[in-house]
Amino acid sequence: MIRKFNGKKNISGELIEKYRNAKHMTREDLAKQLQLIGLNMDRTHIFRIEKNQLMLKDFELIAIGKILGVNYKELEKEIKEK
Repeated sequence: MIRKFNGKKNISGELIEKYRNAKHMTREDLAKQLQLIGLNMDRTHIFRIEKNQLMLKDFELIAIGKILGVNYKELEKEIKEK
């Protein structure tokens, strides 16, 4: 069963997009970095995460945060502020 939170499949996609844009990274750039550490994602996968259309696994969030230079606690704080 797919669960949704306020109609969204994840609650961090918008923050991922914000931090990715702040780093001047394309979705393709992020996908390549994720592939280098062993996560098989492409730019479409990242787009769907950012638009809250795809569930995000905890280890994916941690890996994306590391690449974008954002720790989990910062993300958690911003999520709670929404």
